[in-house]
Amino acid sequence: MELAAILVLVALVLITLFLAVRTVPQGEQWTVERFGRYTRTLQPGLNLLVPYVDNVGKRLSMKEELLDVPEQDVITRDNVMVRTDAVVFFQILDASAAAYEVGNLASAIINLAISNIRTVIGGMELDDVLTRRDEINKRLLNAIDEATEAWGVKVTRVEIRDLSPPPDIADSMARQMKAERDKRAEILEAEGAKQSAVLKAEGAKQAAVLRAEGEKEAAIRAAEGRREAAFRDAEARERAAIAEAEATRVVSESIGAHGVQAIQYFVAQKYVDSLKEMASAENSKIIMMPLEASGILGSVSGVTELLKATGAVGTGKTGA
Repeated sequence: MELAAILVLVALVLITLFLAVRTVPQGEQWTVERFGRYTRTLQPGLNLLVPYVDNVGKRLSMKEELLDVPEQDVITRDNVMVRTDAVVFFQILDASAAAYEVGNLASAIINLAISNIRTVIGGMELDDVLTRRDEINKRLLNAIDEATEAWGVKVTRVEIRDLSPPPDIADSMARQMKAERDKRAEILEAEGAKQSAVLKAEGAKQAAVLRAEGEKEAAIRAAEGRREAAFRDAEARERAAIAEAEATRVVSESIGAHGVQAIQYFVAQKYVDSLKEMASAENSKIIMMPLEASGILGSVSGVTELLKATGAVGTGKTGA
């Protein structure tokens, strides 16, 4: 009897210790109920309860969790059926509210997401639904997070995973997209041809302008060259005329001083120069022409007399 009492006492102590000590894992919070009424929340680590009075109510995970929203058919504002599904990321911030303000938290969030998806997508046309997914996600996040705030839950993200229009609508959209791309390609090709023609015309215009400027510059330089040549030619003629006038003056003075002998000297000089030119010609081998000896001798005699008169031939001096 005494052994049985001891065993019962030991068992009672173990049960009491088990009911009094609770170890909460990291990332979880447990609610405590005293006679069925919520009293406090146990934090991660070692916690003590009042045995036989306090009980653990709800064991809640405080980590961010994922809920998969099942596929559903939604009718858009332009009466097109769209199949869609989504995912919701949420985190419990208040364990007591999540435990006692809603009966089934996960089911409540899923049904709330389905309702808001139908509301948001149902108020948009198909083109907007397919092209404005980020806006849809943002609107769903705001709506669901506002509704779950009273449950102690923070909805962090809502993502539409898939939006699938009916096959006939998808085919029509593909044809429309192809036609739009063909149209854009034709427009780009036409713009390219137009730009090319404009550039070619501008290039031809610039080339014509440069060519005209070059011709103008060449004409100006040619005119300046001709003017310079004419100026130099005029100067040359003026100098030749001056030289000719000077030569004429010298000849006139010589004739005036020496008379006929000076004239014979100049005639003989011209005569001899002409014979020299005729003899030095490349195509002249034999020169036959009538000459009057008396004319030549008279000219030479006149030259000799002229030289004697000017003192070029010394009297009484002969060369060896």
